[in-house]
Amino acid sequence: MRPALIAFAAACSFLGAALYITIVEQPARMALTPRAMVEEWQPSSRRGFVMLSAVALLAAVLAYVDFAASRDARLLAGGTVMLASWLYAFFVVVPVDVMIVSLPAERARTAVRELMREWGLLEWGQTVIAAAACLLLGWVIAQPA
Repeated sequence: MRPALIAFAAACSFLGAALYITIVEQPARMALTPRAMVEEWQPSSRRGFVMLSAVALLAAVLAYVDFAASRDARLLAGGTVMLASWLYAFFVVVPVDVMIVSLPAERARTAVRELMREWGLLEWGQTVIAAAACLLLGWVIAQPA
């Protein structure tokens, strides 16, 4: 089995998880009180970050392995797009994570809801990144070089 096929499956798993977060989990979280919102978000965010990072790394490594054998630039692009999710998370999403965690209790009520809404919008970026990687890696599978 070609590593590109498993890379595509990993990218699709990332996309599915990102869609679940943005379409199911985030709207449910927004219905909670600010305190409950943060209490639910903290462990969920940590676990989600670890899971999505691992899946992105798996997809990228397998795409690069298949690129080494086939020299198909689409694999290089797909793997790089998956790794871009790390950069996006670190430079775009994590600063909002830090703001949410470090809010003083007296500001928590209104600021948490605003920051959580912003966080949910930023998570759509992960979904777009995953969709782009799926398209690139799927293209390799659908039309081999």
